[in-house]
Amino acid sequence: MFINHRQKQWPEWLGTTEFAYNNKVNTSTKVLPFKANNGRDLRMGFKLRKKGKYKEAEKFVKTMKRI
Repeated sequence: MFINHRQKQWPEWLGTTEFAYNNKVNTSTKVLPFKANNGRDLRMGFKLRKKGKYKEAEKFVKTMKRI
């Protein structure tokens, strides 16, 4: 859903795509891919512990909230 033949910003969407894929139960395994790979559930929700220290993390949180 993020790819088309002229799309130039697809690398920016890879993280969101991975998150969406890992947060959907696989039909063959009946578990989340994240849980199959990591042995634990995917952490949902985003609360920053320290404001201003992790600029990229803050940017990611804002993007995920917007989406």
